[in-house]
Amino acid sequence: MTIQQKQRTRPRLQRGAAAVALAAVLGAVVAPAALAAPSAPALSADAAHSGGRGHLISLTPLESIGRADVAALLSPVGFDTSTVRYGVAAYRLSYATVDPQGRPTTATGLLVLPRGGPHRLDVVSDTHGTLANRGDAPSSGSSHTRLTPYLHASAGRAVAAPDYLGLGGGPGSHPYMDTRSSVTASVDMLKASRTAADRLGRTVTRDVYATGFSQGAQVAMALGRELSLGRSGFRLRALAPIAGPYDLAGSELPGISDGRIEPRTAVFYLSYFLTAQNRLHPLYKDPADVFRAPYAQAVEGLFDGNHQERDIVAALPATPQELLTAEWSANILDPRGGLRTALEANDGTCDWKPAAPVRLYAGSADTDVPIANTRACAADLARNGVRAKVVDQGPGADHFTSAVRSAPESVRWFDSLRQDRDRRGSPARHLDARSGEPLRPRR
Repeated sequence: MTIQQKQRTRPRLQRGAAAVALAAVLGAVVAPAALAAPSAPALSADAAHSGGRGHLISLTPLESIGRADVAALLSPVGFDTSTVRYGVAAYRLSYATVDPQGRPTTATGLLVLPRGGPHRLDVVSDTHGTLANRGDAPSSGSSHTRLTPYLHASAGRAVAAPDYLGLGGGPGSHPYMDTRSSVTASVDMLKASRTAADRLGRTVTRDVYATGFSQGAQVAMALGRELSLGRSGFRLRALAPIAGPYDLAGSELPGISDGRIEPRTAVFYLSYFLTAQNRLHPLYKDPADVFRAPYAQAVEGLFDGNHQERDIVAALPATPQELLTAEWSANILDPRGGLRTALEANDGTCDWKPAAPVRLYAGSADTDVPIANTRACAADLARNGVRAKVVDQGPGADHFTSAVRSAPESVRWFDSLRQDRDRRGSPARHLDARSGEPLRPRR
């Protein structure tokens, strides 16, 4: 069945939220049985931080599958598998990081290594899209969120895929669309991944290729900026985000108001964003100030990390007008107060000047994250002197089709960039095998 057929046959209700639709399309493929090992005993946040941010707390094998099995996992979903060269081995990492207030906490993530290939591996940071259920995170069970990490690892690179805070095995609630904490969790996942790979007999360099889908595309852009500052110990080599909500105030909220975003999808995103952001940038004292009855009574509990997306969508109305009070419907049209503060804190991820090459992937038929977000991102980069290529997957590419088409293209692009560096005699050829730092000439 093609991806278009899958999309036509999934229930109308499931089309209402990004995470639900992704589960319907990509979750149809079941990964081989996990080779799970017992998890390490939980540590307090302070104990976990005894080794500093990015300290590896535990390393748990999940599964190891051959090249043919990787292709068999990806192909039915519609991924181009021509770059699948190796089998993969997947591991769950638990590591030390910080919460949105900078306090010590822990998080989990997925490390995927190719079975075979070079000993020294560059790393792909692959940040996932919107998830409401903690069990759907990349490191938790057999999940559709492992597909793109497997795709990248099978091409011969290590992949660090953070679960983010509050998802997977991380404590607390997920601070949805809090870009800053998603970046700290992603940087610390990269650090933990280098330690874990070393324990597994592989060396992961400091060269990072950053990609991500939907929410994860916005995270990838912000992560790229952080890596470019030079304080993380990593080097950004390329950015390839897919269908990201880079422009919440200028593209995403207007898309909700003018119908470019499918109404049920808009309801899901708004409910998740407003309830999560209220914990960080107080938007309301009482849910009834924002949400109409009977939804005000239940909406916060729906996003506790334990509900399945399909159940959340079923419990919410069909349109934003049925969800929001008149005052908050007006606030979405013209953001002010706490909402404006929250938008300003999470917009601007493209307003910087990357030294590494950038490609922005999107689809013209996207009714979850309109392509206007990507064009706004390209415009921000252009104002900073960076001409980023926008790869529009065409008028038939909705949100998920853009991911399925773009991820293999980003793998081939990363391959070509590495080959170009090698042909030019890049300094990457002259790095210490363990540290990834330039070798000093002998006197």
